[in-house]
Amino acid sequence: MSDQEKEQPVAQQEQDKDASLKPLHVVGSVFAAGLGVQSSKNRERDFKQGRFGVFIAAGIIFTLLFIGTVVTVVQLVLKGSGN
Repeated sequence: MSDQEKEQPVAQQEQDKDASLKPLHVVGSVFAAGLGVQSSKNRERDFKQGRFGVFIAAGIIFTLLFIGTVVTVVQLVLKGSGN
């Protein structure tokens, strides 16, 4: 095995660390994790390429939107039922 072949996996690992996730991937991962359907492959990708703070912020936003949606739906149902 040549030196160049040995260095290639290391270079690939460094490139993977530098490559950050696109916003759509973060949103999709947070949505899937919030619903409990995150795949192992995507979870591993998130841990390797994602930033902790981005996922925390996206998770908080997702949670607030989810709670707001549930509250709104409940209010609409109660208003429609005459209460």
